Amino acid sequence: MAQERKETALEGNEFSTFYVGGALCGINILNIQEINKHFEITKVPQSSEYIKGILNLRGRIVTIIDLGKKLGLAPVEKSKDNRNIIVNSEDEHIGLLVDSIADVVIADQADIEPAPSNIGGVKGKYFQGVLKTDKELIGILNIDEVLKE
Repeated sequence: MAQERKETALEGNEFSTFYVGGALCGINILNIQEINKHFEITKVPQSSEYIKGILNLRGRIVTIIDLGKKLGLAPVEKSKDNRNIIVNSEDEHIGLLVDSIADVVIADQADIEPAPSNIGGVKGKYFQGVLKTDKELIGILNIDEVLKE
């Protein structure tokens, strides 16, 4: 079973999926350092509205972004299911605050369709594509675009 999963993973990309603002999104797991639920966030005065603040993660300062606000969706409401997805961006750690974590999905690049210019009210520039599963559509985030501004 483990060997079968390993071979399948080598054939495709693995995406960690999560919910934010009612939308199901995914990030390639190669972009993720860790997923945690640290919420001792210090507010940063005069920062962008989507920046929740910063936290100290094992001696490293991590900027926390409310991904819902950043994408133009509903802000992340505080709950026990919230998680920070820690990603690396140019030698800096950034935390993406999401509503909840879903599953890891494996997909071939050929299964990912180009992102439309507007996905459910979200600017298409934040997505590198859309993955159709049997049950739902998953918007695959373009993490570089999300962190650019």
